[in-house]
Amino acid sequence: MNTNTKKNNNFLVQGSILAIAGIVVRIIGLLYRIPMTNIIGEDGIGVYSTAYTIYNILLLISSYSLPVAVSRLVAARRSIGEYKNAGRVLTCALLFATISGTTMCAVAYFGAGYFARSIMGMPEAEYAIKTLAPTILIMAFLGTLRGYFQGHGTMIPTAVSQVIEQIVNAVVSVGAAWILFNKGMELDAGGSNYYQSAFGAAGGTIGTGMGALSAFIFCVILFFFFQKVTKQQLRQDTMRDADLETYPDVMKLIIFTIVPVLISTTVYQLSLIVDQSIFAKYVGSDYKAVWGIYSGKYNLLINVPVAFASALASSIIPTLSGAMARGDREDARKKTAEAIRFNMLIAIPCAVGLGVLARPLMRLLFSGANIEAGRMMMLGSAAVVFYSLSTITNSILQGTGNIWMPVRNAVLSLGIHIGILAVLLWVFDLGILGVVFANIAFALLMSIFNNISVRRVTGHRQEYLKTFIMPLFCASLMGLAARLLYNVVSRFTGNAVSSALSVVLAVILYAVLLLLTRTVNEEELKGFPKGAVLARLARKLHLIG
Repeated sequence: MNTNTKKNNNFLVQGSILAIAGIVVRIIGLLYRIPMTNIIGEDGIGVYSTAYTIYNILLLISSYSLPVAVSRLVAARRSIGEYKNAGRVLTCALLFATISGTTMCAVAYFGAGYFARSIMGMPEAEYAIKTLAPTILIMAFLGTLRGYFQGHGTMIPTAVSQVIEQIVNAVVSVGAAWILFNKGMELDAGGSNYYQSAFGAAGGTIGTGMGALSAFIFCVILFFFFQKVTKQQLRQDTMRDADLETYPDVMKLIIFTIVPVLISTTVYQLSLIVDQSIFAKYVGSDYKAVWGIYSGKYNLLINVPVAFASALASSIIPTLSGAMARGDREDARKKTAEAIRFNMLIAIPCAVGLGVLARPLMRLLFSGANIEAGRMMMLGSAAVVFYSLSTITNSILQGTGNIWMPVRNAVLSLGIHIGILAVLLWVFDLGILGVVFANIAFALLMSIFNNISVRRVTGHRQEYLKTFIMPLFCASLMGLAARLLYNVVSRFTGNAVSSALSVVLAVILYAVLLLLTRTVNEEELKGFPKGAVLARLARKLHLIG
């Protein structure tokens, strides 16, 4: 295997490690949402999701972009041997996390009532927002440590800590939701459902804080073990103290890196708040149940495959930052092409699979899932492709130092998105499906604008046939076969067995079609994680010549 293939393999392996962890995390999230939804109901999930929307915005403002900034700045300095400066990045980032995390924690706690009543129109969410407030501070420190490890080229600490975080989250959330929901039922004995929804949602958010705390403790322990490597690197650094970056300069770099990433990501989250606010005005009445279906079922399931793009995005930022610091633009272009193509090979079949098996999967994952949930997924599964593409192109622009371009593209997309949503609701009267279609439009616009920007700044022109067209062709055949199998098998057995067999067939058939159509050749296959093993297996099966 040549050097470039090895480099790509390492980059894809690190991204795949984080992707696997991300998918495991989301599967756990799906699994614990099932009993939690059964406990607190769709009204409670609507309250829970509303509190999470506010929490996510405040988390974004305080620290969500810290891992990106820290990994990018640490990787750039390590790639040219400036290990002392990399350590100064960590010190300043921890200081920033303390200030921003504490501030937003206070805003969340003391502003919970205003956010719930005046902005979201759902007063029951106040308790859950207050419960989430301390988690913002914990996540600020956790994000900093994760970014530091990523800047050293390893995604394993982030991956393991994410799994630990979600396992603790799942166990505590379900237990606390059950306890507090029953307490709320006692208070609602007169016939109201205010406290059971409010307390049940707050119970679910307790697990978020406990999960974050567990992950943070794990990363702190790992950080102390990591000091042996750090000290060895510092001994290799020959920079004189007079030539080191000053702490004020490093802090400015962190802030200047965080701000555009923060604004860009905030626009993504603002779209959720804007959508909910506009939809609330359109409905003009209680909408907790339908919003619970949209946010707690459709959106939750859509985000499972998008986890792969998010993981690959985290992996490519330090990789591209290092390449640009070395002045190796050709390597940056190759990594860009590899990331987009690998991303689409996963996202496209996931979108097709969710579309053709929408209702069976909804019934399998969510007890009593109604027709509306299946229809949202069937008509809205294309969001997987566009959110995946916009996520990876955002990170490509950030990794190459063009951190303000995603901001411009996100703001422009959001403005158009609001207009589209208004038309779909008040002109075409599409209801919640209008929200689904408008979000697809938002992600599509982001993808288009980001791709134009990537081409402009790097000179990279993505190859379309093997990146988009052939994966879509293979995925379409896969989807047709999976649906036919489900229709046949479901006549003789239950939905769970039929769905599982259809998914297994889909995965195998798609992989075979990629090789038979030469969408992926042997050399490319070897560049994938465990590619040498996969290539040997494909050769034994006569799928490659």
